[in-house]
Formats: sequence, C-alpha cells, structure tokens
Amino acid sequence: MALLTRIRGPRDLDRLTPTQLVALAEEIRTFLVGEVSKTGGHLGPNLGVVELTIALHRVFDSPRDRILFDTGHQSYVHKLLTGRQDFSRLRMKGGLSGYPSRTESEHDVIENSHASTVLGYADGLAKANQLQGHGNRPVVAVIGDGALTGGMAWEALNNIAEAQDRPLVIVVNDNERSYSPTIGGLANHLSTLRTTQGYERFLTWGKEALQRTPVVGKPMFDTLHGAKKGLKDFIAPQGMFEDLGLKYIGPIDGHDLQALESALTKARGFGGPVIVHCITEKGRGYHAAENNDEDRFHAVPVIHPETGLPIKSAGKDWTSVFGEEMVALGRERKDVVAITAAMLHPVGLAPFAKAYPSRIFDVGIAEQHAAVSAAGLATNGLHPVVAVYATFLNRAYDQVLMDVALHKLGVTFVLDRAGVTGTDGASHNGMWDMSILQTVPGLRLAAPRDADQLRAQLREAVEVADAPTVVRYSKGTVGPAVPAVGKVGGMDVLRGSAEEPADVLIVSVGAMAPTALEAAELLAAEGVGATVVDPRWVKPVDPALPGLAAGHRLVVTIEDNGRAGGVGSAIAQALRDADVDVPLRDFGIPQEFLDHASRDEILAEIGLTAPAIAAKVLATVGARVEAR
Repeated sequence: MALLTRIRGPRDLDRLTPTQLVALAEEIRTFLVGEVSKTGGHLGPNLGVVELTIALHRVFDSPRDRILFDTGHQSYVHKLLTGRQDFSRLRMKGGLSGYPSRTESEHDVIENSHASTVLGYADGLAKANQLQGHGNRPVVAVIGDGALTGGMAWEALNNIAEAQDRPLVIVVNDNERSYSPTIGGLANHLSTLRTTQGYERFLTWGKEALQRTPVVGKPMFDTLHGAKKGLKDFIAPQGMFEDLGLKYIGPIDGHDLQALESALTKARGFGGPVIVHCITEKGRGYHAAENNDEDRFHAVPVIHPETGLPIKSAGKDWTSVFGEEMVALGRERKDVVAITAAMLHPVGLAPFAKAYPSRIFDVGIAEQHAAVSAAGLATNGLHPVVAVYATFLNRAYDQVLMDVALHKLGVTFVLDRAGVTGTDGASHNGMWDMSILQTVPGLRLAAPRDADQLRAQLREAVEVADAPTVVRYSKGTVGPAVPAVGKVGGMDVLRGSAEEPADVLIVSVGAMAPTALEAAELLAAEGVGATVVDPRWVKPVDPALPGLAAGHRLVVTIEDNGRAGGVGSAIAQALRDADVDVPLRDFGIPQEFLDHASRDEILAEIGLTAPAIAAKVLATVGARVEAR
C-alpha cells in the first residue's frame, strides 16, 4: 500500500503520474477486499467506483467544490482519498460510518443513504452558490442508474435544467444495477446509450470519409453536421437528457482514468448543468463479486477474502421465512402478486419471482409508485404484497393513507428490517413505522414474535380485502419459537394467566418477546409477579386488553419502535378511553438518530434490555409490593 498510505487528502493525488494512478487504483481494490471482508459492508459498489472517485478528486477541489454521492454506500473510496484509512471498525461503534458522515470529514456534505435525493441537494447547493456570489463553484452529484429510477431524481432534473448558468455536474454511475439489475424505461434508455457506437465517433468517421470525396464531400459533411440533433437521436439517443436542457457527455469508460479526467474537465468548464455518463462494473477486480449474478456483492457479511464465502453460517433469518411463505401463498392463491422497489433479493422475493415470474413487479427505487400501483392492482381484484425495508415505507406514507386506506383496498405491506438494525446507522433503523401507521384509519398492523407467527400473520393479512395490512419483522436470524400458554381475546398469553392477575402486565411487541419474558423472570426473582401477553396485531388495540390491564398494578409496553406515537401510546389511549386508571410505562426507542453500532450495543445503550427494564419496573412498583 505504498501509494495509498501517502494519500492524506485529495490534493495528494495531483503529484501522481498516470502509471502511479493506475497502481493506486489496484491498491485501493486490494485494501477494500481485505478490510471489508473482515467487517462486512458495501463491497461491490465501491470496487466499481475506484477510478471514478480518483478522477473526481483530481478534477474538482473538495470541499470547496461540493461532491455528493447517491446513494452514500459508494463512498468508501471517497473516504480513503480524504484521509480516512482506518477501516478496522467500519460500521461498528466508534468506527467509520458505512455512509458519508459530516462528523467524520468536511468532505462529506450530506449523510444520505436513502436513494434519489442527491440531485435535489445539488440543485439547492447550486442555487445557494449563485445567491452568495460563488457562481463559479461547481456542485458535483454522483448518482447511480438505480437511484435515477426514483421520482425525486426527475423532479430535481426538471428544476436543474431551468437555469443554464449554474455549474452543476451530474455524474451518472451506470453499472446497470441498484441491488440487482436496474429495470424500467430509463434502464432501457441507458442500455441503448451503452451499446451504441456514439455520435461523436460516427461524426469523426463521416468527416474523414466524406472529405476524401471530391466536389460533394464537404457540402455533404456540412449537411450531416447540421443534422446533428437528429443524428444524435438515431446514433446515440441521448436526446432525452438534452431535451431537458442538460448537456450530455458520454458514455465514458468508468475505469479509464484518462477518459474520465478529460470528460470531467470538460464538464467543469461548461458552466451550466451537464451530465457525464460513466459506465462502470460493480464488483470490478474481485472475481467472487464479478461472478455473483445476484448482486455483485452489493453488501457482504464477514467473508473469506479469497473465496468470498461467509465466515460464519447464520441460522434462518426473518427474510427467508417470509420468502418461503410467499411461495406457498402464491401456489394456493392466484390473486396474490408481489411488488418490490429494486430489492428483489434483499426482501426475500427472489423465490416467488422464480416460481411465478408473471406475478412479480419490480418498480425500481420508487416506493410511492409501489404503493399506488398496488392500489391499482387491488382495485382490479388482486391482492398485492409490497415488500420494503421498514425505513423506506416512510416515503410512501401519503400513498398508504390516501391511495390505499382511503379506498379501503386490500394491500399487504411487509416491512423487513423493522426496529433497531444497527450497523447501517440512523437512516436504516426501522423505528418510525408503528408510529406513523397508527394515524392511518382502518389499517391493521401485525408484529410477529417468531417464524411461526410470521407465517400465520402473513396469511391472516392477505385474507383482509377491505383495508391495508402491515406485517413487520426484525433484521437477522429469527430466534426459536415462543409458545403461547393461553389466550385472551386475540392476544397470546406468554406467561401467567388472565384468571390470576399479577402485579405487572407486560405487553410484548413482536421480536421483543424474549426480552419481555426475561424481564418477567427478573421481576419474579424480586417478588413481583408479571403476566406477559403478545397482542400479535398491535393496531387496532385488542378490545380485551383494557379489561386485562384493569387487574394489574402497572402496565408495561416493550416495543422495537420509537416511543413517540408508538404501540405504548396507542395502548395508553385505549386505557383512558376505557376508563382504566392503571399507570403505564412504555419502553421503546427514544426519538433520536442513533449512531451505527451492533443491534445489541444500541439496545443496551437505550435501555431496551431485560435487566434495564426490570430495574425501572421495580423502582415503580417496589414500594407498593412492600406495603402489601
């Protein structure tokens, strides 16, 4: 790593020769494979942008020139070139974030890890530069072809094209993939640009050939050159961008440093909005990634660097349980269809797609469209299952509310990675869904505690034809089954008995069941009895719950969701409405943006562990127990 260790900032690149720059690119790839294999992280996307990132930092002067990435998982090389080369605790507590982080470096402008936002930021930054007298400072937005499928990107392009005097360089990192291969009309258009010879090459050939033709050669060439726009649309149809008022440069080999620097230098000097279309290869230089058709090692766990195989064999995870049950449902019900927002494999729908290819719809990174399209499918008598990460449903709230719930349509939303996810940081913790969805009239929300309940509640959800349903579950390995010992209304009793009320009623939500049961054991050891129930469906509140609560001294709710407006708040309101005057303590995630760390570390930090909960409950009820 002789060259990489000499890079402490972008300007150190200026001293390197072309040969050294090629060697540096190889050093960076070796570093990334070696380090990310130890910690896990986004490997494939970063292997694909090594030369592109080097060229960006040689042509532009960061942080004076703002360089932004969409999405931020392709920023590892940017970190290396801006003085952050300790990857030993990548995505761990106290280590580097897996995304741009303003607390880490002045070179990180935005902390984006939700796609399609960068062009809006860039538009605002360019406008601010102009207003503040910095109109000569370019803003550079690096956006993947997958992120360009998001509607926000096109809203921004519409505004960017409005002003031809704002220097804004849009670098399209086109690797034909988001997680999986990019789909849709835009993807087809970019594919056409990739595979054509290009107008400029055609024009060069025409000039040489025609000017050798006596008498008529030059007039014919002038006519050809005058027909530039029509020929461009025919030879290399970049007209879609130019029709928007955006200068187009490309396509450029995204692994050719000289070509990249030349194109970016031209773009910098243009003085207005310009698109530089770069063709890159996700996972480049690492055979295990290049040969992985699923996602080119988009994100990897800890792996063996030589083989690319996981070091540890994990147990069955929540996602695969959902995927298996969807295949079974598809076999039994021809009306069940599935929708994914560019995440076929990550949300577990690949087996369904293989079994029923005509009943799966990948809409690209467009959660809003996914929800409205699902509403259309439901209106015509089908039952769509929309599978997204919990944090990404935030984007489609209005569509869930006004396009699905208002029309009383049977659409099931399956939320993967709900609750604390940890290593991907603040943007990926699924801590908002049970709060925002509490406000949706008629919506029913299930939080399964184990694999058996996930299968059962998914089936219950798709039986609902007159309202939206939601099934949400955690990230990672699903634990052992948590059996019920009784039933009260629609709720499962996990400990104790409704006929023999105890001091404390613990309402456990979803995957927090083991924590709730452990807290009950700790309380019992201190002489405090606890009944533990799992409502299964947390919205609406089970009608039997207020009556059960009335026989206890204290109600405790435990949820892997934000405390504000969550399940605890809904149950407290239900108790008030039923005139049940029993105190309630709600345990959940504080309304804070949580730094990246492991799930267990975060749960301990926020007090969402059995010992911490039991200690607080004892402080509340201990005096009453002693007085009895």
